[in-house]
Amino acid sequence: MQLPLVYHPSYSYEFPQQHRFAMVKFRYLYELLRQRGIATAANTYRSGPCLRKWLLQAHCPQYLQRIEEGGLSSKEVRELGLPWSPGLARRSFVSPGGTVLSALLAVQHGMACHLAGGTHHAHYDKASGFCCINDLAVAALAMLQQPGINRVLIFDCDVHQGDGTAAILSGRDDAFTCSIHCEKNFPVRKQCSDLDVGLADGIEDDAYLEIVATTLHRCLDHVQPDLVLYDAGVDVYAGDPLGRANISWQGIEQRERLVLNAIRARGIPLTTVIGGGYDDDRRQLAARHAIVVEQALALLGG
Repeated sequence: MQLPLVYHPSYSYEFPQQHRFAMVKFRYLYELLRQRGIATAANTYRSGPCLRKWLLQAHCPQYLQRIEEGGLSSKEVRELGLPWSPGLARRSFVSPGGTVLSALLAVQHGMACHLAGGTHHAHYDKASGFCCINDLAVAALAMLQQPGINRVLIFDCDVHQGDGTAAILSGRDDAFTCSIHCEKNFPVRKQCSDLDVGLADGIEDDAYLEIVATTLHRCLDHVQPDLVLYDAGVDVYAGDPLGRANISWQGIEQRERLVLNAIRARGIPLTTVIGGGYDDDRRQLAARHAIVVEQALALLGG
């Protein structure tokens, strides 16, 4: 069985090299997976711009227009933390389409990996924390319109709380949001996910992995989802400049194994997105983002 991967060249566009956000990491991740023979012509799918009807389920139409046309206010640009450009607008509309495509492929094949996504700070009508459009909320709401998808679990292990996802999906019984994050990290003002697990600064592998495993099984038992969207943020890595955790490379590998195995053992379709990760060594960062794909392939016996 092949592992479907979703990617688009517009994910990495011309962007200030010294910026904290490593826009080039998406291209580096794809190139690395090609070099390792994991991404091939046979299993790589190219996403297109997300359908407007899907975007409008999660976002304000006037806000979407401001992103598209470069009409964000200076305050909005500051909160976003990225300079607006046509390239930013293009990738902002293509990336959520990639998460939806990955979810559709997961339903068909059992599992699929998006080589982007996890923009969980974007709210209904505002950008935040490097996130314009909330692909997780968009994909969850789009998939809930598909036959046989009645409950979606968003399992978010990025080091930062998925505040935008929680806010957009608040009050829905069919979309369950779980965020495991460092409590004292961004955002300062947290939202209420269906389940929030705040971690202490400096948490290390053993304690972290126990929390992830316990929380995941609790969610799967309670929600009994028809689809899981997994945000595999690697900003929990020790030394990540925007993280406050102390998780080793091996700890991330173990996290991905336990999450992927637990979900697939129950026969639940699973979509992964890469989430956050920050490092001046962009290629090392891409290699950390590749871990979830490598573990997914290993689970399939590849």
